[in-house]
Amino acid sequence: MKDKKVLIIDDEEDFGFIMTDYFVKKGCKVFIAVSISEGLKILEAEHPDYILLDNNLPDGFGWSETDFILKNYPNVNLTLISAMDGPMTTAATFRILYKPFVKDDLNKLFN
Repeated sequence: MKDKKVLIIDDEEDFGFIMTDYFVKKGCKVFIAVSISEGLKILEAEHPDYILLDNNLPDGFGWSETDFILKNYPNVNLTLISAMDGPMTTAATFRILYKPFVKDDLNKLFN
């Protein structure tokens, strides 16, 4: 994962810090957004390799942007994060990580 860009869209500060630490240790450049609108701006500007997208955000439901992201950024690896079931898709670059999760769950997704 060295030299990959990761965008974390989540309004929980602690989660952002933990994920930043995890990905920086893997040699990634990390961007954090706390809202959908901020995340989409970073997505457009930085074209990250990976996105971790929470659903319940201050300006709406993050997962409502799934189709837009997959259509307009087909090479991005999109991981939705939630304690609830998420939308279904056949996109190869789409997956869901259910809370709570442990480091081994992350290692399976991000080698």
